[in-house]
This record gives sequence, C-alpha cells and structure tokens, in this order.
Amino acid sequence: MIQLVLEQQYLLFILIAFALIFSLTFHEYGHGLVASLIGDNTAERAGRLTLNPIPHIDPIGLLMVLLIGIGYAKPVPTDPRNFNTRWGIMLVAAAGPAMNLLLAIITVNLYSIGLKAGIPLFTSQAAAEFFYFLPLINMLLMLFNLLPIGPLDGSYILPYLLPREMARKYLQLNQRYGTYALLGLIALNFMGLPIFQSLWKLGGFMLDIIRIF
Repeated sequence: MIQLVLEQQYLLFILIAFALIFSLTFHEYGHGLVASLIGDNTAERAGRLTLNPIPHIDPIGLLMVLLIGIGYAKPVPTDPRNFNTRWGIMLVAAAGPAMNLLLAIITVNLYSIGLKAGIPLFTSQAAAEFFYFLPLINMLLMLFNLLPIGPLDGSYILPYLLPREMARKYLQLNQRYGTYALLGLIALNFMGLPIFQSLWKLGGFMLDIIRIF
C-alpha cells in the first residue's frame, strides 16, 4: 500500500484503503448481527452493531492496512453464554466471511449492471479500479479468515466439522500454536511464498462464478 504513495498513485491508495476499511467494517458487523439474532446483545451494548467504521477501527490494524495492505479491525465482543443455540460460536464466526461473500456478490454484479447500462457513476476509471478491488478484497478476506489457524474465524468453525475427540485435540493445538502458525504464514508470504497471491487468484476465479450479469 505505501508503495502506491511513493509512486504518487494517491487516488488508487485512497480507493483501496476505503475498500479495505469498508470490507472490514462489514465483516465485523456480520459477527455482531448474527450474535444479536441468536440472543447475545453484547456487541450492541458495546456500540459495535453498526456500519460506522470508527467503532471497529483498531489503530495498529489500520496502520498495517495503510502500510502493507494487511490488517485487522477490533474483534466484536460476544458472550457465548447468551447464545440460544449450541451452534452459536460457529454461526457467529461464519457470519464475518459470509458478509464478505455477500458484499462481493452485490458489488461485482452492481458494477456489471451499471457498466452495461452506461450509468456515468460506473464508467469512470476511478469506478473501474474501485469495483475491481472491492469485490476481490472481500473474497480475499473471506478466504483468509476461513483458514483454521490462530484466532481466524475458521478456527471456530472447524471444530464443529470434526469428530469430538479430534476437535478437542485440534482446539488444544490451535490454542498453543495457532497464533505462531498464522504469523509464520504471513512471514512466509513476505519471504516470497505466494500465499496471498494464491488466495487472490482463487478469489478472482470465484468472482467469475458469482458474477451473474
């Protein structure tokens, strides 16, 4: 991201930064919304059941987004004791990636419709760049967060898909080593292993599938 500023591509930097913040906000809102629907209003009481990005921003996470294009928002607080279903933890975890998928479906098709209709809002170069990155960023966020390591959403989903004893062992291992595995994965990416590039390509492939118009 910072390279865009150094190359004086200020508009593209702003568009991508906005798309990232917008996508992270929807992701966290999804967690809070589903938690509220299944009986827990912790996020609402904390002022996090909102699409206003400010309550969701984590200063360090935002700085990482602006510098390297990888960051995070504040996790939405929930209390599983209030869930009215035993699937609550999985449902809340899956809601963030699901929100990113929904946003990708809407934006990629909205842009396609607007472009074909010749609506001026969608025909500019800025719109082309924004609607290229916004759905791709959401697909990347969805795929990345579904990885079952560290504190990512996938680590809360996978135990529900495993036999009980295997799930117990997985939870123990992830609690002990998951964060290190996640940091190692990120480090390997910056060392040249194309992890995020592969997720980006997979996201682009999936966009072609969900593009209806």
